[in-house]
Amino acid sequence: MNARQGTADSRGRSAGRDARFVLNEQGAVAEWSAQAQELLGYPAEEVLGRHVTALLSAGERSASAGFKEETPSERLAARHRDGHLLDVRAQVRLLVEDSTARWAVVLKAANGTDEQELDSALLRALLTQSPFGVQVLDPELRVRRLNLAGPGARGTVGEEAIGRLARDVAPGVIDRTAEQTIRSVLESGVPVIDFEHVGRPPSDPDHDHVYSVTILPLKDQEGTGLGVCVASQDVSERHRAQMRLDLLVEAGTRIGTTLDVMTTARELAVVSVPALADFVAVDVLDDVFHGEASPPGPVSAEALVRRAAFRAAEGLDVQPAYAPGEVVPTYPPFVTACLADLQPRLLRDLKADRAWSTLEPHRAELVSRAGTHSMMVVPLTARGVMLGMASFYRTRAIGPFEEDDLALATELAARAAVCIDNARQYTREHSAALILQRSLLPQRVPAQNAVEVAWRHELSANVGDWFDVIPISGARVALVVGHLVGQSMQAAAEMGRLRSAISTLAAQDLAPEELLAHLNDLVTDQAEAHPPDDPSATTLAGATCVYAVYDPISRRCTFARAGGLAPVIIKPEGAVELPDVPAGPPLGSGRPPYETVEVELPVGSAIVLSTSSLVQGGDPQTLPADLPQVLTNPHRPMEDACDAVIRAHQDSGADSITLLLARTKSLGEDQVAAWTLPNDPAVVTTARTLACRQLANWSSEELEPTTELIVSELVTNAIRYASGPIHLRLVRDLTLICEVTDSSSTAPHLRHAYETDEGGRGLFLIAQLTRRWGTRYAARGKTIWAEQALPLADHDEVEPA
Repeated sequence: MNARQGTADSRGRSAGRDARFVLNEQGAVAEWSAQAQELLGYPAEEVLGRHVTALLSAGERSASAGFKEETPSERLAARHRDGHLLDVRAQVRLLVEDSTARWAVVLKAANGTDEQELDSALLRALLTQSPFGVQVLDPELRVRRLNLAGPGARGTVGEEAIGRLARDVAPGVIDRTAEQTIRSVLESGVPVIDFEHVGRPPSDPDHDHVYSVTILPLKDQEGTGLGVCVASQDVSERHRAQMRLDLLVEAGTRIGTTLDVMTTARELAVVSVPALADFVAVDVLDDVFHGEASPPGPVSAEALVRRAAFRAAEGLDVQPAYAPGEVVPTYPPFVTACLADLQPRLLRDLKADRAWSTLEPHRAELVSRAGTHSMMVVPLTARGVMLGMASFYRTRAIGPFEEDDLALATELAARAAVCIDNARQYTREHSAALILQRSLLPQRVPAQNAVEVAWRHELSANVGDWFDVIPISGARVALVVGHLVGQSMQAAAEMGRLRSAISTLAAQDLAPEELLAHLNDLVTDQAEAHPPDDPSATTLAGATCVYAVYDPISRRCTFARAGGLAPVIIKPEGAVELPDVPAGPPLGSGRPPYETVEVELPVGSAIVLSTSSLVQGGDPQTLPADLPQVLTNPHRPMEDACDAVIRAHQDSGADSITLLLARTKSLGEDQVAAWTLPNDPAVVTTARTLACRQLANWSSEELEPTTELIVSELVTNAIRYASGPIHLRLVRDLTLICEVTDSSSTAPHLRHAYETDEGGRGLFLIAQLTRRWGTRYAARGKTIWAEQALPLADHDEVEPA
């Protein structure tokens, strides 16, 4: 009994409630297992030798009277030892030993866990009901099992696929890459989980689908490879949604990097191709390029529109009908409708629109030649204001644009429109700032004979640069170039304030270093007077200024700078020099002192002041070879020299520059007369005589009365308030200049004397009789000067050397 029971156990061990026993040729129980006893309640001694029908209900006996062959699992009613019936499943397998036939029977409770049945149910579900694509391939990649209900197979692949190569069943999905991946799983036994593969299933051969694919190796109990199971899921919608999200994120970072309409339109086209369309054209209303915009709402179909950008996918042979910047003359009706209602348009079949070929045959031909079959037109609007339109075209063997593509294009266009509108507003403000700036800069060359000057103001963005040419006393001239960072009206206004302040300080005959110190104090005070977050405070701070004074009598030029670039000097023989002018702190960002450098210049030397360096690394040899000759050629106008410098500057890749050129002149010896007189009241008469004699030499006798009075008053004041020799100088330039220099630093004051006063009317009389007068100071002493207008004939005869 125990031996037979052990034999049964050894032949068929199982887990759970599977009952195993063996029947002989007559159908009697020959072996009985403990699992059988547990299931039916019979001990081995009660069933051994009994016919199997004793274990079944009466209705099942006839059907189970004999077992002739192996049978699949059948559902039966077995009788428990206590009399109740059990719903079981029976599976019979033929055993042949020593020419003796027996049957091995396995009973499983139908209401219990049937692992084999679960496996069968799982297999049926995967191969007949699963929404996933499931294919079982053998080592030759032939189809052995196939889920006919899977995506891409419904209605196109049937039972005839069994036994065929996978690439023949679905050539659009199983390509060389897919086969290589499957074979790698077969060879390595390592599964591949959730990789994306693009293909065209038999059910939709005209469109690309994206699949998430998992490949699992199939092995028997000994580990021998039986094939692979390929499970796939169509994730095309999810993939497209992710691509749209990625495209929108990319658009947020790549569109609107500058405040330029053309650049922003080009960025929209670059982002859209080829992610959304095969080629894109962006057109913008002409007013937008000038900073203007139409009122919110529809725009007339007659509005002037210009092409702003065009972009085609790489390898696509398509030519734009209009180049960027050209006017787009007409549009087909469905495009102009966007101007009227500001709504996007989707045209799935472009060939159906006959109006296009009639209105614009040239554009229609180019579009048709590229194989275009679908188109979207999306208005570029911001805050209800129409700015332009973006046209998206599709040409390749993918399907036409759909509604979700139109939604994506609309979102891209909305982002681009906001950036274009920002660029438009910037253009408007910048244009106004440029107009203000130009109105604040010199409009013509002031009258002076010290230098021949020319200037250029070439700007791409900054409106804070300025220059000036200021005639000052003694026939001298001040040259100024400054730079203030900014692009707004505020920057232009602050630039004007700085220029006015320099003109005022220059009129006081301050030395260059002293003038910059006063200007620094002014900027500092203005910056501190505003809150830190006020734009005025940050606009002025950090301004730079180069200030030079040239004296055509001594031919010496004095330079000082608050930051900024050092001047460039080109001698008449072509030698290029960079004076070592110490760079003081920018205005408002540090404390003086500012230092000066004085250079003696031969007549015909060129002084170059600019806001952008013309030499690289401070090396004079890097100046273009032809510029020195152009700048110092006395027979070539300075305007031509300016143009040559600008061309060389642009060729170097720079964009903005403020340039001031000055070619030095000199007053001839016959235009200057100077005397040194002792500090003696008796020399007043001598001084008058010397002055009148010189006026006679200049044929300016009509100026003698006034000149005598001026000389008498100035020399008398010098004798009264100073000690040491007195220097008298007459200069015949555009005006007659009378200068008296003494060793005193006491400033003279203009007084209004009473009728009873015996004196104090000297400077008052000089102020009434001259064009202007003033005082300038030197390291020792001062010079009082007065200018008289020359008679017209004399003025025309004055020619500098």
